[in-house]
Amino acid sequence: MSPLKVRYIFAVIAILLLAGSCNERKPTFLQQLIAPDLRGNVNEFSNQPFDSTCIDSFYLKFPRLEKYKSEVSRIYRRYHFQRIWFDQNGIIEFGNSLFSKVINIKDEGVYQAFPYPREIYGIFEGEDETPLTNDETDFMITNMFLFYAEMVYKGIDEKMTKSPEWLMPRKQVSYESLLDSVMQNPELLERNDSVLFVQYYRLMDVLKTYRELEKIGGWDSVNWDPRVKNYKPGDTSGVILQIRNRLEMTGDLDTNNHSNRYDEKLAEAIRNYQSRNGKNPQKLITKKLADELNVSVTDRIKTIVVNMERWRWIPPRIANAREFIFVNIPSFMLFYNRNGQSVLESPVVVGKSMNKTVVFSGDLSYIVFSPYWNIPNSIVEKEIKPAIRKNPNYLAENRMEWQNGQLRQLPGKKNSLGLVKFLFPNTNNIYLHDSPAKSLFNQERRAFSHGCIRVGKPRDLAVKILEDDPDWTPAKIDAAMNGGVEKWYTLKKKIPVHIGYFTAWVNEQGQISFYEDVYKKDERLFDILVNRCDSVK
Repeated sequence: MSPLKVRYIFAVIAILLLAGSCNERKPTFLQQLIAPDLRGNVNEFSNQPFDSTCIDSFYLKFPRLEKYKSEVSRIYRRYHFQRIWFDQNGIIEFGNSLFSKVINIKDEGVYQAFPYPREIYGIFEGEDETPLTNDETDFMITNMFLFYAEMVYKGIDEKMTKSPEWLMPRKQVSYESLLDSVMQNPELLERNDSVLFVQYYRLMDVLKTYRELEKIGGWDSVNWDPRVKNYKPGDTSGVILQIRNRLEMTGDLDTNNHSNRYDEKLAEAIRNYQSRNGKNPQKLITKKLADELNVSVTDRIKTIVVNMERWRWIPPRIANAREFIFVNIPSFMLFYNRNGQSVLESPVVVGKSMNKTVVFSGDLSYIVFSPYWNIPNSIVEKEIKPAIRKNPNYLAENRMEWQNGQLRQLPGKKNSLGLVKFLFPNTNNIYLHDSPAKSLFNQERRAFSHGCIRVGKPRDLAVKILEDDPDWTPAKIDAAMNGGVEKWYTLKKKIPVHIGYFTAWVNEQGQISFYEDVYKKDERLFDILVNRCDSVK
């Protein structure tokens, strides 16, 4: 072989080697022909380290993924700048599972699409060879994972949902740890209870059902006759048949006899519907009931989606606590859980629209029996002083007194805090307490307070909290509550208290409940979810 030919061959080899790992593709026939020892015996999917600058080149080519760049760099540094998604046979099976999740992300209540659909379809479903190099393919799948993790596990940017009424700390997600865990156990992609609350998955199951109902046109409207005030058992009407058909679609009526007569079977279904959705059961069919039944499947889907989003923000470890107290504002209910079981449920009264109860977490630390009520200055100025001007005896009649410049109400049955309060110190001065206004707990819509939470079963709550403390028998609790002298008790073990805002809830049997959006939060959140860039059409 002539020296010139030798120099030519080595020059070609040098050029090929200098092409760089950033542009690595399947070895061409020429590469295997002239350098069989260098390229021909190396598997095209071999996991050789790549130059870290290849990541920079990738984002120059795909700038709409730029926000993931720092996270991607950390991930590949952890993997020693080797490919993550390839083995000796090509892309690992988990990559295909992830792709399926991303292209069907609307099933997770997400309306945003991956910004480079053509590229990922080309990787996983393209009939022709993808224009991406193997390194670019690996980077693209890693970005696809981060997109999915952000949308499903983390939720929208906290800045977009910042609100003075939502003070509960957002869940922190480590994408590196998450990637490690799903790589080791791909089944976590289907259900990951360590990252998402079980309630999220229950809502997702119902979302699937409601989307199927939406595909077939949803349910027919109940056409109320404006000349009719209500229907009672025994009445007949086409409206009654419409309600019967409607309740069958949502499972409240298990068998449909297609009768237009209001019989006991329909009455039972109506009671079930009302109880399930936080209503006071009643036999009369009213226009109000018809209006509720006429809320469309599409609107119910919106409610499900926004509540799935809220659960993305909540740390699942909350449910793993030995005991905790949870208040759901829209359902006006308190739940006390211990060892995974609900040990007490109680109706509550929450803040009215002008004095919203905030969403936050705290630790129940004190129980105060026969409490004073130190009246906030805002209430003194807006309510008490005008009342005094109308009635000079107002303070005496309501057992109020001035103490060091602070107006307070004396302990007793007339006290606005009732006979006991439960304190979890916080900057919003929110706490749980008894109330002398017992009739309010019978109302469906219980938003009447100045922001604190009134408990319908305060004695039961105190007894349940202290039942393992021999110093606090039910009799001693009753004596302290009715003693007329303020008495503080510091809990030996603090109990987490979580105030939440969920307008949809699915029980263990898969039945969904919808509650009034009492503070009108759902529509704004849904708009944020839908109007982000790259929405799924």
